[in-house]
Amino acid sequence: MPRRKRTAGSSSDGTEDSDFSADLEHTEVSDIARVRRSSTRLTRASLRLSQSSQATAVAASVFSSGRRVTRSQQGSTNTTAKRYPLRQSRSSGSDTEANADLKQGADRDETPPRTPTGNAPSSESDIEVSSPSNDLDERLAKELSLKEAAAHDLSHRPKRRRFHESYNFNMKCPTPGCNSLGHLTGRHERHFSISGCPLYHNLSADECKVRASTRDKQTEERTLSHRQDENRHSTRNQAPTDRQLRYKEKVTELRRKRNSGLNKEQKEKYMEHRQSHGTSREPLLENITSDYDLELFRKAQARASDDLEKLRLAGQVSEGSNMIKTIVFGRYELDTWYHSPYPEEYARLGRLYMCEFCLKYMKSQTILRRHMAKCVWKHPPGDEIYRKGNISVFEVDGKKNKIYCQNLCLLAKLFLDHKTLYYDVEPFLFYVMTEADNTGCHLVGYFSKEKNSFLNYNVSCILTMPQYMRQGYGKMLIDFSYLLSKVEEKVGSPERPLSDLGLISYRSYWKEVLLRYLNNFQGKEISIKEISQETAVNPVDIVSTLQSLQMLKYWKGKHLVLKRQDLIDDWKAKETKRGNGKTIDPTALKWTPPKGT
Repeated sequence: MPRRKRTAGSSSDGTEDSDFSADLEHTEVSDIARVRRSSTRLTRASLRLSQSSQATAVAASVFSSGRRVTRSQQGSTNTTAKRYPLRQSRSSGSDTEANADLKQGADRDETPPRTPTGNAPSSESDIEVSSPSNDLDERLAKELSLKEAAAHDLSHRPKRRRFHESYNFNMKCPTPGCNSLGHLTGRHERHFSISGCPLYHNLSADECKVRASTRDKQTEERTLSHRQDENRHSTRNQAPTDRQLRYKEKVTELRRKRNSGLNKEQKEKYMEHRQSHGTSREPLLENITSDYDLELFRKAQARASDDLEKLRLAGQVSEGSNMIKTIVFGRYELDTWYHSPYPEEYARLGRLYMCEFCLKYMKSQTILRRHMAKCVWKHPPGDEIYRKGNISVFEVDGKKNKIYCQNLCLLAKLFLDHKTLYYDVEPFLFYVMTEADNTGCHLVGYFSKEKNSFLNYNVSCILTMPQYMRQGYGKMLIDFSYLLSKVEEKVGSPERPLSDLGLISYRSYWKEVLLRYLNNFQGKEISIKEISQETAVNPVDIVSTLQSLQMLKYWKGKHLVLKRQDLIDDWKAKETKRGNGKTIDPTALKWTPPKGT
């Protein structure tokens, strides 16, 4: 074994040097001709790093009690030992105590040491390190410290932290037995509402993820097919492509194969599911309709749930917000669809109680019962301008009956998304349709129109109450608005934008009007203007409806209206099946146009 060199400042008896030489027998260090002194502040973090790198040779000069001990080199290799700064506390003078202090410094976890630019500590607590490659060592030490900190600290993961901040883990899904994991869309890890609960929809979280991947593939295929058809669309080419025709035939075949009835086992299964879960689970939907329509319904559910989750994460909709969830309206309890700006003291309750005649809203069932005992209203205010059977229509002036009209607008906003009129009701007339029985005239729906509309809008807002939807009342309201336009000898059109349900209703009405007109038309030449004057429908709406029905063609420089007998026959069959129950009789109208405000 080569003899270790003694340096200036070592002890004369060699006891300390012999102790250190025993520790450095198995290390290989390079021969350094000249050692530069660099004073470096030492941290406890670097102390832990130096202990973790056991294979690294360390050459350091330690000052303790005024005596200096230097680690030197062995052998003749050119490998330079890595040096890491250490920080130790004051020693009492002996090297044994210095080693104990170094071991204690590795176990201590106190506040971080001061930086070199901070307050200068005493010189006895500093350690000077001799290093020919300080820059390299500092960079390596910094990398190792970052790796070690990353193993124990998650603060470098901002996305994960934002995910946790976006959820309140104290909230739980209201579905019994649900652990709030998974989401109906398959894109989120947790849910807190029934709309996103897989268990409520009789699914598992894994099934939702599989459905999400399937929907993504179908979306990509549909996008690719649309790109291929982009160059095909033009004003003169309205015919469907071969791919669209094949898809239509496929859908028709799928709907034709549907089993119209349920067998005994399926009925027993449905009843058992209903009895065991009640309203806490969605009813079983298999075999109720075709597989194609059921899949469309599932896609619509997932899309609506995804939109609600985006609104919740954006802060526009949050759990516990001032949104009315249900209203008690007459003998019905209705779930609301949208937010309505009711006063905060009422909105934060979550449930409102309303008088179905005067539309006053209250906080509790007791207040409603006392109000109904005193309320003398049995029908809307204003003039009754139409009555046939048990159906009546009242004309209500927003200037004369301001409170009633404001309450009507607040009620309508619970079921309409685009409505912005709440309190400024004076420039409008409201036409309220009711259904009468022995207790009074119950609200079915209404539409409003401006008293003086420069664009000849005959409807500003239209609503059918949810309990009367899909019964023909919406089409009756639309037909009544055009009947008023005919009496005024004007051409009318609804104010845009229309809600989703409103657009569907108007397109169905325009289609029915055009097919009825073409069925009764016996001439060879037809004019859009003549159709508009007779039906009071705006020419723009007529043209858009003809184009959607593929009945408007351009041939040899002229626009032609095709009389498609197949559509007319389908309409006649539906009319015969429907009967004449929900129609407006023009002879039952007793009304003269208002001459001003």
